[in-house]
Amino acid sequence: MLVDIVPVQEGQAVGFHPERSSGCILMLSAAECCVASITIRSVPDASRDELAARAARSGRSLQEYLRAELIELARRPEPAALLERIQERKRHTASELSTAEILGHLDADRR
Repeated sequence: MLVDIVPVQEGQAVGFHPERSSGCILMLSAAECCVASITIRSVPDASRDELAARAARSGRSLQEYLRAELIELARRPEPAALLERIQERKRHTASELSTAEILGHLDADRR
């Protein structure tokens, strides 16, 4: 059986053309149509159990928990990219303050 997958916006009508279609239409929202699935093999049982416990404590399924964690992980820059941004900002601003001087200024602002 063939299925035509048609991405649709909410409230949008879908036209059906029998000569161009398999006869079965599965309508998906744009968000459902444009996501990837990831399979991770060989996860140790202890790691899976810990992640499942964390998911349960947060009131989410393991899938929901891992999805949120992966999105957050992808949102954060890699350490090398972050270091490059910091170095570029330092070059751009011509800052020559040492770490100790910066921390001293922060401490002074707190008083």
